[in-house]
Amino acid sequence: MLKRVRSVIYAVDDIERAKAWYSEVLGFAPYFDDPHYVGFSVNGFELGLDPDAPKGQEQSVAYWEVDDIEAAMARLVALGAQERTPIIDVGGGTRLASVTDPFGNALGVIQEGQESGAEG
Repeated sequence: MLKRVRSVIYAVDDIERAKAWYSEVLGFAPYFDDPHYVGFSVNGFELGLDPDAPKGQEQSVAYWEVDDIEAAMARLVALGAQERTPIIDVGGGTRLASVTDPFGNALGVIQEGQESGAEG
């Protein structure tokens, strides 16, 4: 079951230029800054910049929070979506994946980490 949009990840070809532009647009610096990912926290919402997006898949991806990522992916595929990116652990127990819906749109799912001591 989709609960809420948690993140949008934009594919960028120049991470430094994109980081500077979004910092200017938002009025603050990213909370996470790495050569492979830059993340901004915007009122509990994540705006991410990804220079490593797969070629041919440069569209933005909204990630919908789910309780069970395996079940969500299985249901989406059963309903006609095609796997775009497999389930991966992105740290802290948080996992994400994405599909292409029957209309060509990228749709992501994300399951928050459940490690003890993690903030909610």
